[in-house]
Amino acid sequence: MNTQLTSTEIQANQQLLRDNESAQKALSILTQNNGDLEASFDELWQEKFGRQDYGKGKSLLQLTLNEIRAEICGKEGITSQFKEYTKNPGSAPLLTGLIVSLCTLTALPIDPAN
Repeated sequence: MNTQLTSTEIQANQQLLRDNESAQKALSILTQNNGDLEASFDELWQEKFGRQDYGKGKSLLQLTLNEIRAEICGKEGITSQFKEYTKNPGSAPLLTGLIVSLCTLTALPIDPAN
């Protein structure tokens, strides 16, 4: 997997996210890596958590994407929880569980109690 952003895309995002310091740092690293998302992801991760070995030929970004895909689409993932909820709309705990899972996965500051 080798996904890249163009310099135009990076500049557009810099303008869009100009007030977000974390986003600006990430976009700066993207610029340094010529828009290479995988190299930038690895660099940001290593900066925060240090260098780690993920196995021969294993990409941290690909491993992360695989985990996110499993969480969303897997047997116990969000998609499965949503299907269970739609079978029984009166089951509020299932919907709350779905919202909590989504918030945890995306780090959205949403309180399901509200």
